[in-house]
Amino acid sequence: MPAGPFPPPPDPHRPPPPYADGPYTDPRAGVPCAASPTHRTYPWLPPAPPPPRPHRAPRHAPLGHHSDLRRLRRAYRRQRRTATLTALGYFVLFLVLSAFAPSLMTGTTAGVPTGLLLAVGQVPVTWLAVALYEATARRRVDPLAELIRRQAVVDARREAAR
Repeated sequence: MPAGPFPPPPDPHRPPPPYADGPYTDPRAGVPCAASPTHRTYPWLPPAPPPPRPHRAPRHAPLGHHSDLRRLRRAYRRQRRTATLTALGYFVLFLVLSAFAPSLMTGTTAGVPTGLLLAVGQVPVTWLAVALYEATARRRVDPLAELIRRQAVVDARREAAR
């Protein structure tokens, strides 16, 4: 085959890759072109993915990194500790007095043994612990949780609008 100004035509069973930068032979005319075709040479290929959208930084910190979550965890932790230490502290006091001050526990107060009064007093102290838990929840934890819940709704709406 004589060498000419153009390279030999490509194998007809193996078309060039789409958008090739080298010489391209138009399969309909059999004439080489200097540029790649403007259309896809493989019609069965899926369309090219759209270009990625430019990433915009959020105007505020995402919800998971917000200081309100730290405040909520701290308030909830304080709430648990207050209620637990109230109930368990009284019970431990009762056990320590039973072990190390038996004369105090066997003494009488208004005709009733002091140990029995302290044991029956465990029920109101437990109610007090529950009341403290609810009060601190209403005063400190619930408002923070509601604030975070509202922010999550706003963030979800912003993400849906994108």
